[in-house]
Amino acid sequence: MKPSFGNLFANIPDQLQDELIEVIAEGKDLRVERIVSDGHRSPDDFWYDQKEDELVVLVSGCAEIDFEDSRKPVKLIPGQYVKIPAHVKHRVSRTDDTQRTIWLAVFFQS
Repeated sequence: MKPSFGNLFANIPDQLQDELIEVIAEGKDLRVERIVSDGHRSPDDFWYDQKEDELVVLVSGCAEIDFEDSRKPVKLIPGQYVKIPAHVKHRVSRTDDTQRTIWLAVFFQS
């Protein structure tokens, strides 16, 4: 297998109607995604309920994640991360609307 190279800041369209989600690596029980948001957020009546654990690292921009179980919202700035266990319901309540928010999301089984 050969190495693969990329740039988290490259190949982003000028206009994003929806979030850009790109799988950049995957393997047995592991998936790594680059997610690009441009003011995007989850619908008010929607909660993610994922079967995998997720480690989210904010690379650029800013974001806020809400949790259904009434935890305080998590505000993220570049360099910060949050580990979300499987089946913890959450949603993105805000992303930066003045610049692109770039996330690195790692999904895995624990």
